[in-house]
Amino acid sequence: MAEPTKTATLTLDGQSYDLPVLSPSAGPDVIDIRKLYGQAGVFTYDPGFTSTASCDSTITFIDGGKGELLHRGYPIDQLAGKSHYLEVCYLLLYGELPSAAELEKFEDTITNHTMIHEQMHNFFRGFRRDAHPMATMVGVVGAMSAFYHDSTDIADPVQREIASHRLIAKMPTIAAMAYKYSIGQPFVYPRNDLDYAANFLHMCFAVPAEEYVVDPILARAMDRIFTLHADHEQNASTSTVRLASSSGANPFACIAAGIACLWGPSHGGANQACLEMLKEIGSPENIPEYIARAKDKSDPFRLMGFGHRVYKNFDPRATVMKQSADEVLDLLGVENNPVLATAKALEEAALADPYFAEKKLFPNVDFYSGIILEAMGFPTSMFTPIFALSRTVGWISQWKEQLEDPQLKIGRPRQLYEGETARDYTDIENR
Repeated sequence: MAEPTKTATLTLDGQSYDLPVLSPSAGPDVIDIRKLYGQAGVFTYDPGFTSTASCDSTITFIDGGKGELLHRGYPIDQLAGKSHYLEVCYLLLYGELPSAAELEKFEDTITNHTMIHEQMHNFFRGFRRDAHPMATMVGVVGAMSAFYHDSTDIADPVQREIASHRLIAKMPTIAAMAYKYSIGQPFVYPRNDLDYAANFLHMCFAVPAEEYVVDPILARAMDRIFTLHADHEQNASTSTVRLASSSGANPFACIAAGIACLWGPSHGGANQACLEMLKEIGSPENIPEYIARAKDKSDPFRLMGFGHRVYKNFDPRATVMKQSADEVLDLLGVENNPVLATAKALEEAALADPYFAEKKLFPNVDFYSGIILEAMGFPTSMFTPIFALSRTVGWISQWKEQLEDPQLKIGRPRQLYEGETARDYTDIENR
């Protein structure tokens, strides 16, 4: 916990209150208002908590103005370009990059936890065939606490560790099974001879009738998607996980809560919305019309996948994701896919238009990840489940950090009440 370096003074009704100011290692100073209600009898008002630090953390730092994303101090472009997902998982969980021996042990542990309890297969079959994969994932992940009783005691560090490994390892299996179930194909078991990303692709696209070999370019692109979505500071789903965790809920319930929050189209559905926009545009020749509409403030149409709420300059993840998108499209081609052809043409048109450059509306990670997943053959309904399995390590890292925080309290936001004041009940015959 940072120590106060100075104070801010609040004057209210002629009374002054000195509030400690905490200085982080990076980012703006934070005014500590924890004792404000006790001293002054007032709350602060911050809908969306956009100006409120809900915790102190050492995991991820974002500077939206600079377009900077750091995991434990390491820039995301370096991690995505030089590392791989499981090494980033280790970094997020434990705070440092692993040695070769540590990484090998960690990878073996994750690999050997990828199978799910066989009875969980029956749980999948309880869903309708047309259930959205995210609905299935919320239910199945929440139900893990009914199958893995030996890792639900949050007071036991060993059980917390086991739960962390299980969630990271089993999430791709659960996501792939949700996909297979939704398209009516048999489940494919994980294979220990494949790496994390290749194993996921194999579970999604292999069938018993013939051999499926994962292309290393696609596996690398999938690994980058996982890496670039691994954590993103105190966003809506991460805050949901932390809030659920503050009540003492078991880890599987907390992650299920995060998945449910991620399902919202304003959060995890951005790359799906991007693909739906591209399908609406239809073909490259329609792009000028839609760009003109995007510039027209009276038109409700907006270009999805451009700009970002946090990054006011450029999305640092997008550069690496663009490289993967180019590699995947070179491998698979775009000639017979109008959505991908439209995406490439829209990217070129927007980057060449001064309007978008002036407003810093550059293609973001959702634009490129949607293109990659579409090219691989995933339906848009699978985009958010893939986001969820990528983000699981971030949720787990934040969950672990919170449980180890001596300042941990159950979350209890306040409100600005504007309803009726106290009034007497009226009997029904007198209303």
